[in-house]
Amino acid sequence: MKLLVTRPEPGASATAKRLEACGHEVLRLPCLSVKTTTPRLPEHLAALVVTSGQAVPALPARLHNVPVFCVGDATAARLREAGFTRVESAAGDAQDLTRLVVARRLPGLHVLAVGERHGLALFAGLRAAGISVVRRKVYTVTKLQSLPDEVRDALAGGAVDAALFYSAETARAFARLNPPGTAGMQAYVLSGNVAQGLEGLPWARIHVALAPTEADLMALLV
Repeated sequence: MKLLVTRPEPGASATAKRLEACGHEVLRLPCLSVKTTTPRLPEHLAALVVTSGQAVPALPARLHNVPVFCVGDATAARLREAGFTRVESAAGDAQDLTRLVVARRLPGLHVLAVGERHGLALFAGLRAAGISVVRRKVYTVTKLQSLPDEVRDALAGGAVDAALFYSAETARAFARLNPPGTAGMQAYVLSGNVAQGLEGLPWARIHVALAPTEADLMALLV
């Protein structure tokens, strides 16, 4: 199949390589651009709470031995590759992450490392459960403003069989670009929440991964 990969870099290129190794043709369209910031983090904290792998480059080495709770296995792998030694994945969504942090209930301050305007519901849920937590912005996100001519022509001409979506924010950014040709395409999404971001666009079918992991998403393509 010819597949459109919409996730930000460097994830888009990594996914493209995996798909190409399986025999697919890939068109990359990073709908979001991510820029790391330099956050002011507390000197002493009980744990980090991370909702996206995009946060990892901003986290300093001095925190490598601090417990980290993250939303999914892909982010957990990225944290371990970066040198974090005490990583635990919720293997789900933000609600699963909330339950994990509350179940562990470590004493002391938790830092929720997120993008701008991200993690507000998670923050509120942790505070409501009695967890001491602060939010810190560790990256910013810029949305793609228009479709490149190559991508628009491919979509309009029916050359793309399907598109992959890893986050609700990416799905919403794609939908705002008013892409042509989606009525004849399949959409493969990481979760039901991501599928909601595509509302308003016509699709031949939206396929939701059994679990919110890249392996489960790619299994749908078989």
